[in-house]
Amino acid sequence: MKALVAFAGIKRSSYYDLVKKMNRPDPDAELKAEIQAIYNEHEGRYGYRRIRDELANRGKKVNHKKVQRIMKALGLKCLVRMKKYKSYKGTVGKIAPNILNRNFKAEAPNEKWVTDITEFKLFGEKLYLSPILDLFNGEIITYTIGSRPTYSLVSEMVEKALMRLPEEHKLLMHSDQGWHYQMKQYRHALESRGIVQSMSRKGNCYDNSVMENFFGIMKSEFLYLKEFQSVEHFKLELENYINYYNTKRLKAKLKMSPVQYRTHFILVA
Repeated sequence: MKALVAFAGIKRSSYYDLVKKMNRPDPDAELKAEIQAIYNEHEGRYGYRRIRDELANRGKKVNHKKVQRIMKALGLKCLVRMKKYKSYKGTVGKIAPNILNRNFKAEAPNEKWVTDITEFKLFGEKLYLSPILDLFNGEIITYTIGSRPTYSLVSEMVEKALMRLPEEHKLLMHSDQGWHYQMKQYRHALESRGIVQSMSRKGNCYDNSVMENFFGIMKSEFLYLKEFQSVEHFKLELENYINYYNTKRLKAKLKMSPVQYRTHFILVA
């Protein structure tokens, strides 16, 4: 060892300092274990910012750069996202104005809802998911899923969602210009409950970016992360994931899950 140290040109004091450091216990061992546990608990869906926030919720304030550095050392990272299904088929009904106008902030639950349809390809089949998201807390109000993007996919979703909406409640419902949302039946269903309809401008995905963002998160955290045995198994796991997304998954801006945030709002209101 003396010969190797001399050959490397390392000072004697530097060598013993390095040996001393090597023999010390890792001061971040407990933090590393907790970061790994959070990452595993959420099945690789959390990045360093969300893990930092989860640590803060557990009473441990850690700089995001340190969390990022530890995750890199542990080889922990998230997945990428993918494109969505496009339902635009030109003007087949009535186009509503863009009342939302990218004002994605809502002051209370059930004030602004957004909706869209996305497509999955599994076992040689296509599946279409139609959810409604509340802009107040990012909660998925309800959803439907089917093998074809028929109007019933949307009408059943609206019917289920309206059961949760208080009577005479002011609500703005925003979507893209997909043909489903132009239909007379859809517009009548909203008007009958006093709901104001809003639509994105033609070909402008940013006008409904919150819904687009949810689809990206869902696909990267769920579709590409899980293995499914059948279409029915996929549907069951999707239900589990949306329940997880609503009740457990921490949203970075809220510092808690959507349902926790809504519950907290109601308690302090």
